[in-house]
Amino acid sequence: MKIHKTADVQTRKIGKNTFVWQYTIILEGAYIGKNCNINAHCFIENDVTIGDNVTIKCGNYIWDGITMESDVFIGPNVSFTNDLNPRSKFHNKKFLQTNIKQGASIGAGATILPGLTIGKYSMIGAGSVVTKSIPNYSLWYGTPAIFKAFICKCGTKINETLVCTNCGTKYKQISNFEIEPND
Repeated sequence: MKIHKTADVQTRKIGKNTFVWQYTIILEGAYIGKNCNINAHCFIENDVTIGDNVTIKCGNYIWDGITMESDVFIGPNVSFTNDLNPRSKFHNKKFLQTNIKQGASIGAGATILPGLTIGKYSMIGAGSVVTKSIPNYSLWYGTPAIFKAFICKCGTKINETLVCTNCGTKYKQISNFEIEPND
C-alpha cells in the first residue's frame, strides 16, 4: 500500500498494493480492496465499499451508499449522487444505495443518479447523465443516457452476430438491452 504524504486516509481497511495519491481524503468507515488506484483530489465517505483492482481517476467524490465491485473503472470527475431530495442540514436520513457491478466503466464527467445499478461490464460514455439502472454488457451514453450497443467484457462493441470480433467471446441475448456470455 502506498499513501501519498498529502493524503488524509482515516480508514485502516485498505488492501495490499493499493495506491492513494495527492490530496485525497478517505474517511474511517470506508473499505478499499487490493490493487486499487485512487487518484489525486478524491473524497471517499464512510459507507463506501470498493472492490479489488478498481481505478478511480482524479476529482471523484464517492458518497455514502456507493458500492463498487472489483475491476471497475471510474473516469475523471464523475458525479455520483446519493440523495433524490437533498436539503441543507438534514443529516439523519438513509441514503440510496448505488451499485457499480464488476468490470463496469464510467466515462469522464458522467452523472450517476442515486439508487441505481450499473451492470457487469457495462460502459457509460463520457458526459452522460444516467437516470436508470444499466443492464450487464451494454453501452449507454447521452443526456439522458440511452442504450447504444451491446459490449463485450473486453470492451469491444458486439455486432448482430453476438460474437466479439476482438476476443471471440460468444453471447446470447436475454432481454432487449442485455446479453450474457454463451458458455
